[in-house]
Amino acid sequence: MGDYSSLGDVAGKRVLVRSDLNVPLDGTPPAMRITDDGRIRASVPTIRALAEAGARVVVVAHLGRPKGAPDERYSLRPVAARLGELLGQDVAFASDTVGESAQSVVAGLADGQVAVLENVRFNPGETSKDDRERAAFADQLASLADAFVSDGFGVVHRKQASVYDVAQRLPHAMGALVATEVDVLRRLTEDPARPYVVVLGGSKVSDKLGVIDNLLGKADRLLIGGGMVFTFLAAQGHEVGKSLLEQDQLDICRSYLARAASTGVEILLPTDIVVDTTFPSGEATPHPRVVPATQIPADSLGLDIGPESAAAFAAALADARTVFWNGPMGVFEVDAFADGTRAVAEALTKVDGLSVVGGGDSAAAVRTLGFDEAAFGHISTGGGASLEYLEGKQLPGIQVLED
Repeated sequence: MGDYSSLGDVAGKRVLVRSDLNVPLDGTPPAMRITDDGRIRASVPTIRALAEAGARVVVVAHLGRPKGAPDERYSLRPVAARLGELLGQDVAFASDTVGESAQSVVAGLADGQVAVLENVRFNPGETSKDDRERAAFADQLASLADAFVSDGFGVVHRKQASVYDVAQRLPHAMGALVATEVDVLRRLTEDPARPYVVVLGGSKVSDKLGVIDNLLGKADRLLIGGGMVFTFLAAQGHEVGKSLLEQDQLDICRSYLARAASTGVEILLPTDIVVDTTFPSGEATPHPRVVPATQIPADSLGLDIGPESAAAFAAALADARTVFWNGPMGVFEVDAFADGTRAVAEALTKVDGLSVVGGGDSAAAVRTLGFDEAAFGHISTGGGASLEYLEGKQLPGIQVLED
């Protein structure tokens, strides 16, 4: 459990917990189905600990990106039901966040009971850039509670009402999940055990600029896969066909390669690529084939790293003592293009040291591909927050708890 000593005895107190329940849903309202409940499961220990200590737990969270107004596609109702199943107790659900339903549901809680408020982003004040509008909404949230626990690591890099402003209005503490995440990230940035290997994938170089820039001075090896690899290959002068390419990032990729060479950091790029000429196009069956990374045909689209590269990446991870992985190696949701991501995940399970799966699509891939989560040192719940921390940025939702 987290350290809630700063809150005193929580028995009988209304404790507002900012959780990260932003899970993927499938289907159409009202029959929405949760396709990956990892974030809900990660939120359970803090909620359970507070409930068992006698708190009246009021959970606030977001789901998706509604435009500051109610949208049934993003309702937390199915999430509240799943949370109740995991907790083994009834969880009350308020059909709004700070309105009559929320006030009534919170007022009806007994010690040890749990309620979930409707999606906090149905309120424009949550994400407003106007400090006064955000503050007004935070006042309404704070009026529902006696204390605040921040446990939604996936949002601590956002200066939002339920993350930042409400912490300024109530006695506050860091939840167990956030405390664990921060501890792991400190181990990645402050004197990590070496060799320190970073594996970066995902679609765009531009999403990872800051983290590459910072880690070039900290990591021993950088392994690059996913869609972002094609901008690096193009920067070296190679044809990438129809593969994802960010023309405006070619110079920066060249500068990273040059910097790595001059400082002794090894950047490992794939030597072979799995391509297809038709995928994705409607219901077309994939027709994968492996080509050298330097000879991608003009009519082809790169969708995964090849088997030679997967073996090389696994070998580069074999002696690592610290590993951070963010971003899949290919379109892992399709079997034909999942082998690269599977090989990296498999290699991480064998690391003798700290292996960190950096949230987002990487965490989803681990679960989708059927790996035992316990085989990894840590699976983060916050991709964006992890990356910003590793960029060296201050995270507002952490900073406000430490002030």
